[in-house]
Amino acid sequence: MQSDADNDKTKGASKDQAFQALGLLRRAAEPDRVHLKWATGWLIVAAALEVLGPLLGKKLIDEHLLPHHLDWTRMALLLAGVLLTGWAASWLRFLQLVRLSGLAMRSVQRLREWVYGHVLRLPMAFFDKAITGQLVSRVTNDTEAVKTLYIQVLFVILDSSIVLVGTSIAMAWLDWRLMLIVLALVPAVLGIVWLYQKMSAPAVTRARALRSDINAQMAESIGGMSVLQANNAQHRFGERFAGTNEQHYTARVAELRANAFLLRPALDFLNVVLLAVVIFSFGQRSLNGVEVGVLYAFISYIARVVEPLIQITMQFSGLQQAVVATARVSALLDETGAPEHGRRRASAGRNADGAADVDPNAPAVRVRNLNFAYIEGQTVLHDLSLEIPRGAFFGIVGHTGSGKSTLLSLLLRYYPATRGSIELYGEPLAAIDNERFRSEVGLVPQDPFLLAASARENIDMGRGLSSEAIEAAARAAHAHGFIAALENGYDTPLGEGGSRLSSGQKQLIAIARALAGKPRVLLLDEATSRIDSQTEQIVQQALTELRGKVTIIAIAHRLSTIRDADRIVVLNHGRISEAGSHDELMHIEGGLYQRLYLLQQLAA
Repeated sequence: MQSDADNDKTKGASKDQAFQALGLLRRAAEPDRVHLKWATGWLIVAAALEVLGPLLGKKLIDEHLLPHHLDWTRMALLLAGVLLTGWAASWLRFLQLVRLSGLAMRSVQRLREWVYGHVLRLPMAFFDKAITGQLVSRVTNDTEAVKTLYIQVLFVILDSSIVLVGTSIAMAWLDWRLMLIVLALVPAVLGIVWLYQKMSAPAVTRARALRSDINAQMAESIGGMSVLQANNAQHRFGERFAGTNEQHYTARVAELRANAFLLRPALDFLNVVLLAVVIFSFGQRSLNGVEVGVLYAFISYIARVVEPLIQITMQFSGLQQAVVATARVSALLDETGAPEHGRRRASAGRNADGAADVDPNAPAVRVRNLNFAYIEGQTVLHDLSLEIPRGAFFGIVGHTGSGKSTLLSLLLRYYPATRGSIELYGEPLAAIDNERFRSEVGLVPQDPFLLAASARENIDMGRGLSSEAIEAAARAAHAHGFIAALENGYDTPLGEGGSRLSSGQKQLIAIARALAGKPRVLLLDEATSRIDSQTEQIVQQALTELRGKVTIIAIAHRLSTIRDADRIVVLNHGRISEAGSHDELMHIEGGLYQRLYLLQQLAA
């Protein structure tokens, strides 16, 4: 994914952005379609009442005041009608604004859930290039733009358009020639809007992109504060942030200048010009029998024509920002998600745990002629073939850049194989539905991720496990002892990122979490590289107890962790250079594994 600044380098909110925004708005509003129809209907009633008021006033002037025909009862009824229609129109608008605001907030709630759920399902390849702060900005700030679209498009613009149409019909009924004079204002306003769009759209788009960059820099700096301060980089990062902030300020000033010059002042001037032209035209024709009440109605309607146009154009700035933001949300939702993996096969057998078993005699993992490249033409894994029996403990080792982590990512289905295949218990990875795959394959990462929650919640991870299952997983990972010693046991909050625990304790929690899902295959991604020797021995003991029950594949930098593995595979530049037990590999004179092991022994 390109950075937001690159993505948003356009010369305005393009037609594509507008279509994206409207499409997303329709989708978000779909569950409330009936309510929206009712709201639109009541807005039409409010507009009709607003148009009716000046007609009643015109009747009062021409039939009673000018001819001095003072029928107080009829005059009182007409005056009451003017007041009542104005009050009813205002009250209906208030009610519909409240209703649409509620619908808008529900749509924002719905949309945020969609976006968050979609982000959770995106493949890891997306996050290799995504910037956290920008994603957060899209989920929070940009989704809020849908509410702006609701209020501005479905209330202000829709309401103003309805009033404009109703007023035009009433003016045509009264005097079509004067109506044409009034409607001559519309092309002028459209010209102003077009000019405003040309002047402000680049600034609006750039300001929105720079706002995401500000969020991204803030998140990056806070997340890496210890490294930033340790390298005395506060001043440099402060200058970088100030530069981005200055660019955002410049873009906002350009937008505000366009607003100040082209919106309210220009339209107010057009209003004055139009009023003068209508009064002059009426004065030229007054001797020909034009009714004074018509002039009153037209002056009233001019305000009702001009004000909606002013409202539409005044909302245009916010509308521009909302379209850009909503289009960015739509683009995120259009990001390619995880591939559609195969559904469960009806003919597949089941093992004792209820998991699919296509071939009872197949190994736990089979890799056949596997090739992979992150970038076309730069192959990372070359023709890898490997079979890991059920219940075996396999170690994968190699120097930095040998392809260990890449192989792990392919086993976890983060990326599709460029060529070749990977099978899990005889079934291709691509044929396994995502839910079953995640339940059958557990992961203990190198950097354990802990929620700012209790130990129980960190092991459970929302699976709804029983206390007994959570405790059993903790015992299997040898984490029960230190968890039970916390002041509230399993319900003790661990702090943000597990700040209350040591690195080793975090890793044991991560192992307990993986075991709580009862996986058939357990993957360890250098799980002992950042823990002390004592904790490493605890991890080794836990792995020993799991042998034969779970298939273990350990990517290891610290070779002592996998010394007792059934088989150790040594990778070198994406190829298998050696394979065997620890003793077998140590007898290969000058072998890569022997050199790596002896170097680590010397370093120790």
